[in-house]
Amino acid sequence: MAQSAETYVLPYQEIDLGHLAQVGGKNASLGEMYTVLTERGLRVPNGFAIAAEAYRLLLASNGLREALAARLATLDLGDTTSLSQCAQYCRDLIYDAPLPDALVTAILTAHQQLLDEYGEELTVAVRSSATAEDLPEASFAGQHDSYLNVRGGSALIDACRRCFASLFTERAIQYRVAQGFDHLDVALSIGVMKMVRADVGASGVTFTLDTESGFSDVVLVTGAYGLGENVVQGVVDPDEFYVHKPTLAQGYRAVLRRHRGSKKIRMIYGSRRGGAATYNEPTTASERARFCITDEEVIRLAEQAVTIERHFSDLAGEPRPMDVEWAKDGLDGELYILQARPETVAARQSGNQLERYQLTGKGEVVVSGRAVGTRAATARVRVAHTQAELANLQEGEVLVAETTTPDWGAVMRRAAALVTNRGGRTCHAAIVARELNIPAVVGCGNATEALKTGDEVTVACCEGETGRVYAGKVPFEVERTDLAELTRPRTRIMVNLGDPDLAFKTAMIPSDGVGLARLEFIITEYVKVHPMALAHPDRVTDARVRAEISELTRDYASPADFFVERLAEGVGTIAAAFYPKPVVVRLSDFKTNEYANLLGGRDFEPEEENPMLGFRGAARYAHPAYTDGFALECAAMRRVREHMGLDNLKLMIPFCRRVDEARQVIEVMARHGLERGKQGLEVYVMCEIPNNVILIDEFAELFDGFSIGSNDLTQLTLGVDRDSDAVAFDFDERDPGVLKMLEMAVQGCQRNGRHSGICGQAPSDYPEVAEFLVRLGIDSLSLNPDSVLPTTLLILELENALDAQAR
Repeated sequence: MAQSAETYVLPYQEIDLGHLAQVGGKNASLGEMYTVLTERGLRVPNGFAIAAEAYRLLLASNGLREALAARLATLDLGDTTSLSQCAQYCRDLIYDAPLPDALVTAILTAHQQLLDEYGEELTVAVRSSATAEDLPEASFAGQHDSYLNVRGGSALIDACRRCFASLFTERAIQYRVAQGFDHLDVALSIGVMKMVRADVGASGVTFTLDTESGFSDVVLVTGAYGLGENVVQGVVDPDEFYVHKPTLAQGYRAVLRRHRGSKKIRMIYGSRRGGAATYNEPTTASERARFCITDEEVIRLAEQAVTIERHFSDLAGEPRPMDVEWAKDGLDGELYILQARPETVAARQSGNQLERYQLTGKGEVVVSGRAVGTRAATARVRVAHTQAELANLQEGEVLVAETTTPDWGAVMRRAAALVTNRGGRTCHAAIVARELNIPAVVGCGNATEALKTGDEVTVACCEGETGRVYAGKVPFEVERTDLAELTRPRTRIMVNLGDPDLAFKTAMIPSDGVGLARLEFIITEYVKVHPMALAHPDRVTDARVRAEISELTRDYASPADFFVERLAEGVGTIAAAFYPKPVVVRLSDFKTNEYANLLGGRDFEPEEENPMLGFRGAARYAHPAYTDGFALECAAMRRVREHMGLDNLKLMIPFCRRVDEARQVIEVMARHGLERGKQGLEVYVMCEIPNNVILIDEFAELFDGFSIGSNDLTQLTLGVDRDSDAVAFDFDERDPGVLKMLEMAVQGCQRNGRHSGICGQAPSDYPEVAEFLVRLGIDSLSLNPDSVLPTTLLILELENALDAQAR
């Protein structure tokens, strides 16, 4: 018995995930959130779904199924003309077919109910929702058409007909073939929902994991002004924000780190072209200079994303990372959730396989942008300025374009890598690159001019957040490790890490935390300005440098606030990546010549004959020449521990020459709110001066642990300047005198019940040194990331041998 047409239209309050086959993934998730999660603080615009059965009714009532099957049987996907003609024929066939009268009446009745709720000024979004859409294994992102700002009943009916017809766009046909879906087995449902006024607000995408590394303990929020299409299609470089899930759950409402995008344009809708037309307009300089949403709004979006992830994971019975579209209505100021779907890349990754790409050579950087993925590829370039030129792309080439669109989907599968002028890490090119598992560098600005068709290049996304395109063939290697059976040794294996951009990726390597995070590395890359120049900008004598510092810090309440926020974000990112494992951050240990190279540094640093043995490390912290700079370092570390909630952060004092100096530094830190023992704060000291070893019992009264700096300890034990090529051959951590110092240090820690570790180069470079330390019973080895896995296997083998001997 035939159903009445009215049953084909369902309001969101009657829809949940159980209706997936009837209304498609997009509508099912929207209905689920509207009926369940609005009670938990989410705002989802009300609307209704036109069920997929209505599409089948359209085909049946007009006898279209046979005609479509016959035309599709003649399709030659290798012939672009054949594809275009077939797609146009199918769309025309569907669009020209009249909708059954009863179905039209049901749609208009549901629309009137929305008008009654929101008022006669209501406009709606008409969005496709295919029955094979938003699945964990296939997103169907951007394959079908949607229509925005639709006003009035007749415009709504026309938009619905166009939506049904978009099931046969060229890109949708190609995508179904690539994914193995039968064309006539996929039906289209339509979602009709209140239009959120993001055109005068903002919009973006939230992911409940880091999209590049797969690290799942963060939420990534991206956003830009105007309608969300620009973010999805990569037309703008959006703002990006990270929020740490575990500390968010504990009540810490802090943004972990932020990146301000250029946001040069915004998409709006209006009457310029009539109807539902959208167009882009430039943003103002002041809009570009600030973030599109506040920190508080970022936190709310992160909380909502975590709520969505938890709900859908519970329903699925397994963790389910989510991709969530949001919009901020510029009229009422509210944040709305517009869509939630499983994140498709993480759904296919194996948690037991670790894959690490690493460049083993160097090359000239031609262009750089935002890295997508963590891979590398070498191939020849194919520049495509237009869609017509895209047909020339050969299998295994690097596709270089202004941006990409869903129309390019099938052809892009031939590419070994993608490079675009425009876009952020949630743009279409980025989404496709992750789905294809190829590297992409987006937002380069001038890639289509700097790169030429036929050039051989290496696209590298394995060096952190910055993706680089190198001229020629730069060698790289791939390390793949099965982690399923890897056990942990008794000796803690930790990593040395100074680049926050690599934190999430490095955290995927099995380790026991970070044994050394160098603060000076983070200051150089994230701050770039001498701390004293930010504490006292009036003392910077060079007008050009003052202007540069002023430009860097213009969006902050003070230059000092700039330092504290930037440094805290860098350190916090590393601490969050490894949370709750310990992260030991060494406070700044620049030499005077290195400090002088920072912006404004020459006004605050003396000239020394041998900076390696000069005004460095602990000696600076209580000295009048650096007191205010050290206060800023302490403020940043307090922010990480107290504001961000990352209490796994431990602090370490470098190059501490004397016990009295150690006491003085401990007192200064306490005055700045970093009191040893308070709120669990542990303070370590570098053991890198022979005096640290000789007086280890006295130093142990002041510190919770020691980390041996084998580089400086070797230098000072042997009297060899490690920066001098003339005596480089005498610098050897395996020297018997150095090994004796290591033995005395480890035994001194054991005698005093203090943690013993080593963070110098020696155990990374020389397995025999690592073995020597393990035999001594050292608590931890901190290694360069590329040494962690081989050293772990070495230590496991050694511990097993020692156990066998003991038996």
